[in-house]
Formats: sequence, C-alpha cells, structure tokens
Amino acid sequence: MIRPQPKRRALALVPSVLWGAVAVICWLIVGITGDRSGTGIRTAATALFFGAGAGLVLHARRALLRELRRTWDIAATAQGVLVRPLPPRVGGLDVAAVQRSADPGAVIGGDVYEVLDTEHGVRALIGDVRGHGLTAVPAAAAVLGCFREAAHEEYELHGVLRRVDRAFARHLRHRAQEGRHPAGEEFVTLLLLEIRGDGVLRAVNCAHPWPYRVGVGPTRPLSEAEPLPPLGAFPLPEHIPVTHCGRMRPDDALILHTDGVTEARDDRGRPFPLPETLTGAARGRPPTARYLLHALDSALLHHTGGSPSDDTALLILHNDARLFAPLPVPGQAPVAHPIP
Repeated sequence: MIRPQPKRRALALVPSVLWGAVAVICWLIVGITGDRSGTGIRTAATALFFGAGAGLVLHARRALLRELRRTWDIAATAQGVLVRPLPPRVGGLDVAAVQRSADPGAVIGGDVYEVLDTEHGVRALIGDVRGHGLTAVPAAAAVLGCFREAAHEEYELHGVLRRVDRAFARHLRHRAQEGRHPAGEEFVTLLLLEIRGDGVLRAVNCAHPWPYRVGVGPTRPLSEAEPLPPLGAFPLPEHIPVTHCGRMRPDDALILHTDGVTEARDDRGRPFPLPETLTGAARGRPPTARYLLHALDSALLHHTGGSPSDDTALLILHNDARLFAPLPVPGQAPVAHPIP
C-alpha cells in the first residue's frame, strides 16, 4: 500500500515557511519605519518580500514534485507486478497485448490477461471484473495470482478453472467480512485458453466474449458454444465443459478481448466494429501479433476519441508457421514441427 508521508512533506516545507516569515517581518519593520527611511528602503523591502514569496512557491513545488515522482514510481512498480509486461514470444507463439484503465493515470483496472508456457501447453487467461478502474484491482489480483500457479500445476483446463473459482470465492468472503461488497455484487467473466504442442485448441469460457480467429478464411469467433455463468455469480457445475476449438494453423492469429472493446462507443453511440476492423487489418499482409495489436488499438482510440469509458484489454496470439505443421490431409497422421 502506498502511504502518505505527511512528516516528510512538512519538514520539506520548513525552510520555505521560515523564509516567508522573515520576509513578512522585514515588511512589517519597514512599514513601521517607512516614513523615516524613504522610498529606497520600501522598494528594497518590497523586492525582498516578493522574492521570498517566489522562493517559497518554488521550494514547495520542488518538494511536492519529488513526493509525486516517488509515489508514481511506487505505484508503477506495484501495477507492473499485477499486470506484468508479456514477452514477445511465449511457447513459440508471437504475443502482443495492451490494457487500458478507465481511471485517468491508472495503468491497471478490472480487465486482466496472462499468457504462460507450461508443460501442458501455452495457457492464456483474459478476464473482466465487474466494475472498472482501481476499484476492480483487488478482485483482478486474486484471479491472476491463482491462475499463475494453477496453470502450471493442473493437468486439465477445468482443474485450473476450479482453482481460480475457489480463490475468487475466498476473495469475496474476505471482502464481505470487511463490509466492502454484499454477496452477489462482485463477479468476473473470464476465458481460459490452452494451445497444446500439436496446435490443438481447447477453452473454458465463463460468460466472456469468444476470441476471434484471423488467418486463412473469414474472420469469425473461435467458437459459438454456450459459455458458463461468470465466477462469483453462481457455483460451478459438477461437470465443467471444455470446448474443443480445432487446431491452430500456420499464420493463424487469435484475438482475445474484453467487452470494453466491443462495447466502446463513438460520439454517435455506435459500438466499435471489431470483426470488420480485424478483416481490414489482416487483408493483404500476414497478421502478425504486433501489427494487429497496433491496428486494433489505434482504431479503438480513434473510435472513442482517445478516451474509452470502460476498461479495455486486447491480447493477440499468433502462430508464425514455425511452431505447428500445416493441417494433415485425410488419412495422414499430424506431425508437429517444434522450433529448433
């Protein structure tokens, strides 16, 4: 937690206060003896008074700026621990991502993502906590912290979801004990995605928008299966359905996003056209992760006038054809070609 330092700020202002007090005393003395000292002394005292005042303001400004820079450095470090910068490659896939908070000046909010290279394949999470901005950060931290452990330890994807659900339930109980949120008022939508070593795609979806697949063929959602309810709103069912989404082909890109992207409005109230923007960005050139992210993010900022009203997150995973072999012909066994 970032705590204010009132004593440090008060000590920094002591020289300025003394300086200003001396100037005021000099002004009073000159005022008393002004008639006998002439205009020269009054002019000198006036200059001294205003000089001391300017020095007071400048010194206080420097002290406050130092404190502000220190507070910003602490906040940036804390935010970087929660939403860590993703490496450009994870498990042989090109990766690019951006997250924007609805709170001005905040780096993080209720939209979160993570991509991990595990012994079970590349596992990715994207989630959206109810609310936005800094108020949603505690719930986002509970979800991300658990996923980073469970993604490595759980063999099955539904096991990862159960671990995250239990962690989020503990968070809700703790918040209820503090009187922060009544039961049922805080929940999270999330999507867990797994890309195995042979390119097989599997997903578990809890009320989150399905990712889009860009590559050979039309741009379309990865699946149209009915998702589960969001975590925190209802208990998980005894059997958690894992959706099989085919296979990631060479030059395929998966665009994971939150509803802050698709629900972003322009000045006329029109939603952001994500599928059309993706189709236009991928036309005529390979859909690399960084290019797609830049194209989408720029179009989104242009659409909203530079200030989305809700948290937004975009996560791009791209198979640059060095990881998985092309789809096999019928009757031929698939062959994986890992990166040397």
